[in-house]
Order: sequence, then C-alpha cells, then structure tokens
Amino acid sequence: MSTTLICTLSAIGLFFGVLICLRVGWRLGRKSYASAGDDGHAGLGALEGSVFGLMGLLIAFTFTGAAGRFQSRRDLITQHANAAGTAWLRTELLEDSVKAEVRGHLRKYIDTLLVLGANAGDFQVRTTAMAELGVLQQRMWQPLIGAARSSPTTAIAVLPPFNEMFDLTTTRLQTAYQHPPVAIYLMLALLVLVSGLFSGFGMAKAKGQSWMHLVGFSAVLALAIYLIFDLEYPRLGLIRVTSSDQVLVELRATME
Repeated sequence: MSTTLICTLSAIGLFFGVLICLRVGWRLGRKSYASAGDDGHAGLGALEGSVFGLMGLLIAFTFTGAAGRFQSRRDLITQHANAAGTAWLRTELLEDSVKAEVRGHLRKYIDTLLVLGANAGDFQVRTTAMAELGVLQQRMWQPLIGAARSSPTTAIAVLPPFNEMFDLTTTRLQTAYQHPPVAIYLMLALLVLVSGLFSGFGMAKAKGQSWMHLVGFSAVLALAIYLIFDLEYPRLGLIRVTSSDQVLVELRATME
C-alpha cells in the first residue's frame, strides 16, 4: 500500500473517528446530566482545557517540524543544483578526453536525479535509480582521480565540487526518510479523538447536536493532520517540492 493512500485513509478514518467520539461523548454526557445534573460536570473545564491545549501544542509542533523539513528539502535541491553546476564548469580544466567522459556521466547523473524525483513513489524505479547514481559516481570519480594525480592544481579545483555534489546526493536521499516516530502520530491521533469525546460530553446540556458543527470540527482536525502528512512526504501528496526540481531541469538544459 502506498504512503499516499495510507495518509489519505488515516485522515478519513480520523474524520469519522472524531465524529463518532463527538456523538458518543454527547450521549455519555446526557446520561451523566440526567443522573447527576450540573454536579456531574463541575470542575471538568480545567481537565478539558488541558487536553485541548496539549492537542493544540502537539499539532503545532508536528506542523512546524514538517514545514521546516519541507523547506529544508527545497533548499537542498537548490544547493545540489549549484554544486552540480560548479562541477560542470570545473571540468573545463580537464583534458579534452577526460572532460568528455566525465561530462557524459554527469549528464546521465542529473537525468537520473530527475527520474528519482519524479518517481519517488515507485519503489522499483527508486531502487534502480539509486543504484545507477552509485555507478555513475564511480565512473566520474575514477577519471577525476587519474587527472588529479597528474596535476595537483587540477585536483584542488575540480575534486571539491564533485565531492560536494555526491555528499548532497546522499543527504537528499537520507532526508527523504527523516520523519517523526510513528508513536508521535499515534499520540496525536489519540489526543484528537479524546478531544472529540470531551467536546461531545461538554455539549450534554443541549438536547441535540448541530451536524454542521460536528462535521466542521471533525473535518478541520482531519485536514490539519492530513496537511502535516502531506508536508512530511513532499513527493507524494498535494504539496510537493517537484517545482523546485525545475532548477535541475534548467541546469540539464545547459549541459549540451
């Protein structure tokens, strides 16, 4: 099952879960109010406020973290393109035969990065592309080492940008798997459901519930959680870093 489908189903499940908790909480509250009156609800405001505050705090932290990681991934793409562009320019210092070989592999390297970014949800394509990147790195590095041994000056100028480009590739691949522990999302879901239960309980004095408010409350919470998921997986959902790949596309167009 794809990550996108899991996130979507989780948000939908949370929506109906909150809706059910609101109804269950209201029925429990009605029973409590009928048997104990106002005394059954005395002093619950502080308890409910604590749970609501904790839920809001956890949503804020997870959203802020997801947004920060989203921006970091966009910045890494720009840094990666800058390093690749510098590496391409520095190949001018190489002998013609070595330059042609390295540039040919560098073109394929950028093409593979673009394929990897466009097919992040396809496990087979992703695995093949990552293996291809490793092979291309070796094919570029070997002739560069040979050129560096014959000319130390060339080594100082040419090797660093290629090394930076390879390092940024590894960093980008690793950041794609950096997400909060599943336990945090489970705790967040639990707090959202308990908040729905307490909200329904607090509406016990009303003989009926407004479905507009019930659906609206459930939808807002579910959409907030889905937005966090969307930011955490920027290659798979509605909010994507794909537009940032344009800088690599433009760089590739100059490598002719």
